[in-house]
Amino acid sequence: MASGTALIYDEEMTSHKLLWNDPICDIEVPERLSCSYEQLKRYHLVERCVQVPVREGSEEEILLVHSSEHLEVAKSTETMNEEELKTVSGNYDAFFFHPSTYRCAKLAVGASLQLVDSVMSGKVCNGMALVRPPGHHSQRNAANGFCLFNNVAIAAKYAKRKYGLQRILIVDWDVHHGQGTQYIFEEDPSVLYFSWHRYEHQEFWPSLKESDYDAVGLGRGKGSNINLPWNKVGMGNSDYLAAFFHVLLPMAFEFDPELVLVSSGYDSGIGDPEGQMNATPDVFAHLTHFLMQLANGKLCVILEGGYHLKSLAESVCMTVKTLLGDPVPHLTGEMAPCLSAIESIQNVRAAHKPYWKCLTYEEKANTNSSTEHESKITNKDETVKVERFLELHMKNILFPVPPIKTAATIESKASAHLLPLSVCVVKEMDTNEVKALVSAFYVDLVKEDETLLSLGSMLAVLDKILMKQACNGIAESPTASISAAVALRHSVRFGFQRVLCIFVGDMEIIPHTEDGLFASLLKFILFFYLAIALNSFSFLLKGAEGNDFFSAVFGFILPVAYSYQANLTIIAVEQNRSLGINGISLLFGLLRGLAESRILAVIENTEINLMQTVAKALVGDSTPDFGVYAPPSQEKVHTIKILRDQFQQEWKMLQCSGKSSL
Repeated sequence: MASGTALIYDEEMTSHKLLWNDPICDIEVPERLSCSYEQLKRYHLVERCVQVPVREGSEEEILLVHSSEHLEVAKSTETMNEEELKTVSGNYDAFFFHPSTYRCAKLAVGASLQLVDSVMSGKVCNGMALVRPPGHHSQRNAANGFCLFNNVAIAAKYAKRKYGLQRILIVDWDVHHGQGTQYIFEEDPSVLYFSWHRYEHQEFWPSLKESDYDAVGLGRGKGSNINLPWNKVGMGNSDYLAAFFHVLLPMAFEFDPELVLVSSGYDSGIGDPEGQMNATPDVFAHLTHFLMQLANGKLCVILEGGYHLKSLAESVCMTVKTLLGDPVPHLTGEMAPCLSAIESIQNVRAAHKPYWKCLTYEEKANTNSSTEHESKITNKDETVKVERFLELHMKNILFPVPPIKTAATIESKASAHLLPLSVCVVKEMDTNEVKALVSAFYVDLVKEDETLLSLGSMLAVLDKILMKQACNGIAESPTASISAAVALRHSVRFGFQRVLCIFVGDMEIIPHTEDGLFASLLKFILFFYLAIALNSFSFLLKGAEGNDFFSAVFGFILPVAYSYQANLTIIAVEQNRSLGINGISLLFGLLRGLAESRILAVIENTEINLMQTVAKALVGDSTPDFGVYAPPSQEKVHTIKILRDQFQQEWKMLQCSGKSSL
């Protein structure tokens, strides 16, 4: 099993710089790299990464994407004087040459390929390459938008050729459309390209019709090009998460990539003069976390844009912290995508319905929603300068990583050695102490010794989590529903007032945990209840087989869970369940992004394979392959649609899916 995170950086790439006055290009400065690297050092992240040396990309590798004419022009600039450089730069849209540009661009290509090799060879699990110049605007025969060679496109072609990959996902979260990458792969069904970008109805650069949502690819590549245009500025965390839940993740899991490449532009973050968006650095931790659940964790993040140095540096650090497996910070603020974002998301889903099984029962969405009454904050820096805001924000969201990643109590010593080495086995709670605690909740439960023993084990793990000595934990139980009910009450008494509970299987909810309010909302996939007195939020996954599971998770559970903003997640898994081990592993993997990764897993006494799989998911190992994708059942898609309609006014992250048809 691969482990570790690669970090690739070479100071030489800062030598590429603008030599004359150009108000368009003057934001692409060497400090973009050096500030990001220095901030990584301040957070002590560099020393935790695997340092991979940089090499030049070869001419043969560059020619995987670019023409020989383009390569020769780039080579010729090494010996040009300033006036000649300025002249040749003028042949391109928003690009500048320096005598070192060709060398730096070859290093940027080589760094990207070194990262691919490190991940694909198993030397590391994932990694990030800090490179300049960026690449995603560069086209086969032209430099464009600060980009000379298309680093990510070359990396994809290289991975296909060297490793025989048949499915590569490229996620471009830069605020500009990577039209160069789109042109290169728009007829290639083996590469799924997703880009969100500031568009403003074709008014924002590069101002192309083919950047809109209806550009879905050409020929055999139809459906493999996903454009999500942002038609207003001020998009924030909830808009970005909604795009992942309702567009990217369903399609990405159906595509089932063997490698994920990220064109990682941070001009889509707060304070950037190009993007004018409001997304905070911590949202990139969540986006990274979701992508780590794909392709057995094979994830290569390659720097593109980002022109507010503080916002860029903090966002890079949040990305690398997540790649390293640190708990994802808690997102704050209202989770409510704006109407313009909802409209764009619905348009994309409608345009791609013919090509994706996950959208089989999607009706054409109503795109006449007004955006006149939106209340997005786009001018935070009018009252608090962005740098000061970011300084305070990062202090608020960063927290000490608990010394124990995953705590466990294992009743069978024979099974303890089968768990990952990073799982810490803790001593169970004293029986008398358990009696005293539990008697306040359910007097009848303390009569059976077996129940007492399992509750003692569970509470010992839970206390490690509640006291922030462990990120998460796992406990066996003969009755998972009882243990979960006790854990819920114990957590609330401890001071955790927002608890998300998920029950996997056909188990009974213990009386009184819902304090009188229990609504059965979905007969086939999940039950949901909101416990007002306990401020807890609970689901029951029941009969969610195969791709009905994906519909439930992306269409309902994740949007509501992120809206709820819990500070603890409890997941109970029982023996009588239809959801397979790989599905359970993925569920845990996805939900580790919530509540600073605080999860208590309660597993009903069952096969050791399930305990192993859940423990691996909790420590951050890559998620096993889910299997061949089949379309969700029509009946259950409709049932989830009814649920969304019923709850979308309260949980606004549900508003981004179109209608379903029967």
